[in-house]
Amino acid sequence: MKALLLLAVLFATVVPGALAGTAARDGEVRAVSVLPAAGKVEIVIDLQGAAVVQDFTLANPARLVIDLKGTHLTAPVTLYDGQNRGGVRNIRYGQFTPDIVRVVIELDALKDYQVEKASGQVLVRIGTERTAFAAWSSTTVPTAAVAARAQARERMDEGAAPMETTAELGQAARITTPTPAQPMSIDEYLARHRADATQAQAPRITVQWDNASIEDVIAGFAAFSGRTIILGRDIKGNVTAEIKNQPWDLAMYAVLQSQGLAVKTMPGGILMVVSQVELARADSTVPIETRLVRINYAKATSLVPSIASILTKRGAAVADSTSNALVITEVSSRIDEVVEFVKGLDQRTPQVSIQAKIIFVDRTDVEELGVKYDLGTTNQFFNKLVQRPDPRTAKPVDTNLDGVPDALVPTDNFPANQNIVALGGNSLSALGNASQEVVNPALDLIFSTALGNFDLTTFVQALQRVELADIQAEPTITTLDNRQAEILVGDRVPIRVIDVSAASTGGVAGQNVPRATVSFQQTGINLRVTPHVTGTRQILMEVHAERSNVRPAAVDIGYTFQTQQADNQILVSDGETAVIGGLTVTEVTVTKSGIPFLVDLPILGKLFGFTSQQENRRDLLILITPHIIDDLVSPTGQ
Repeated sequence: MKALLLLAVLFATVVPGALAGTAARDGEVRAVSVLPAAGKVEIVIDLQGAAVVQDFTLANPARLVIDLKGTHLTAPVTLYDGQNRGGVRNIRYGQFTPDIVRVVIELDALKDYQVEKASGQVLVRIGTERTAFAAWSSTTVPTAAVAARAQARERMDEGAAPMETTAELGQAARITTPTPAQPMSIDEYLARHRADATQAQAPRITVQWDNASIEDVIAGFAAFSGRTIILGRDIKGNVTAEIKNQPWDLAMYAVLQSQGLAVKTMPGGILMVVSQVELARADSTVPIETRLVRINYAKATSLVPSIASILTKRGAAVADSTSNALVITEVSSRIDEVVEFVKGLDQRTPQVSIQAKIIFVDRTDVEELGVKYDLGTTNQFFNKLVQRPDPRTAKPVDTNLDGVPDALVPTDNFPANQNIVALGGNSLSALGNASQEVVNPALDLIFSTALGNFDLTTFVQALQRVELADIQAEPTITTLDNRQAEILVGDRVPIRVIDVSAASTGGVAGQNVPRATVSFQQTGINLRVTPHVTGTRQILMEVHAERSNVRPAAVDIGYTFQTQQADNQILVSDGETAVIGGLTVTEVTVTKSGIPFLVDLPILGKLFGFTSQQENRRDLLILITPHIIDDLVSPTGQ
């Protein structure tokens, strides 16, 4: 009996103390602060009660993780303001497990650090060269108090007495509450996302609410969109607004933003409406995961901007050009969704074979006809068209071959362009169309007759010429979907340019020698195309087709470049031939010159003048035929 009484007394005196000690180990994390100090930055964790502190680092991005075991979080959930304080880029904290509070410190780079545990706080010191920054705390401590706390830390480092105790700082943390983020109004949200609204493909909604509950509003969006949307726990509020002709998803996000709410996508495509504070708190406590995703068809570097647009603040995407892979870091609850998004981007794009046909026909028809006249006597004439003998050069000639000269025959003609005029009486001579001439005539006809004392000589010239150039080019090119391809077949023609105003060295002293430079002009067949395969197996193409050549110019510049090209956007079916360009140019030039009045006579007018008719006809036709190259079927038929 005495032994039992002694055990009861011992149990009554020892057990309560033990239980009290156990309760004392249930610590509370009440605040997290970032303070400047001499040559370092300090992260102060206000702790009430006992805790086991563990720390470790993570790379890519650089992070320092502090786990406080045996504690629960009582500090207000306050998001970091994003300012870089001595290399500290961000601080996240939350209840990682039921008995562990985790504090994650994101850094510019991993550095040496010290973790000290003292009464009422856990102090993390990180060396830095930037100490000129304002302090930050998870509580709404006034700026003066925060500054006083920073001065106290500096004085403690210098050995001076602290200005306020840790217990006082803990008391300040207990009496303050977090400042909620100001929600954005519906009109402001829609104004900021006006560009997204114009490009959205979601059905549009027009609706008006008058003090409607958030439950009824979300139910209306669910009925309109056909999606399953559920409300999180303790979601309350009323909505009074009017939305006109907006995409339903953008309108729903605007309403939720105005209420301080957000949407979380659950497995199966279910949308869950939660508080933004709860979402941020949950995200800060979820561990992150890193995966290596190999890219088969696209370039890994080209996918980084698209992937970064869907990552959370804790996520990151880095491309490895050596293995053409992506290193993706994201919270574990969203890593699978991000990987599926990457696989959706990394799809084999179809190839398109494009055959073009450029037909160019250049035809020139030339018809020329002209008649010239020479009328004169032995005493007066124009010595231009018909050369007449000079009697002054006459010599005796044996015409009947009997050995005795019996006639005087001139041995030379009058000098060219020497006109003979008879004086002392009436005389007449004439030239008709004397200076006109057909270049390279196909027919030269001379007719002479005597009209009394006059000699009439007629010259007839005629020409008909046909020039035909028929050029057909059929370039073919194969390219990937949405990738530009170009084929060029031709010549680089050298063009010499002479600058007479520039003096070059090497010339005679005192003289300016013209400087000559050579440039090259590209001519030939050029096809440039960018195809896009639509979901209906049609092909949208941006096409540039060009054919050019060089010709000697009739003027003194040397050359002219003839160019035929077409730039177009066209939508055609697979294997369909479309005409993307067609042009016909006809030029007719008629020239008539001759004796006035006579040349205008019907039918007979051509006998008194020169007529020339030249017709140039150019026909251009550009055809294009695309073919989609499908994947080859495997031997097993799969």
